[in-house]
Amino acid sequence: MNALWPKLLKSAYRKEPLASFVVTVGSVDAVIGGLGASWSLFFLGMGTVGVAIILRFWLLQRSHLDRSTPVPEYYLPPNSSRPQLPILNKKKRHLP
Repeated sequence: MNALWPKLLKSAYRKEPLASFVVTVGSVDAVIGGLGASWSLFFLGMGTVGVAIILRFWLLQRSHLDRSTPVPEYYLPPNSSRPQLPILNKKKRHLP
């Protein structure tokens, strides 16, 4: 289980660095406020974590909306100015 946490944290920071940073700051504030019996700091930290989680889900939803309508990518123009290639016949002529 200990080896799993660093992998999860690294992947979370790579995907959403802003939201992960805000969650980290908010959780540190909540821990300091909870241990020091400073309830205003605790609730500020918990609110910060909540806002960061909402931000992450909002960014995730926005990225899904952007991916839902892919634009087709064409490598050639629809009407090429080149003439059509001739049709090849399967019959081969053998010379005597």
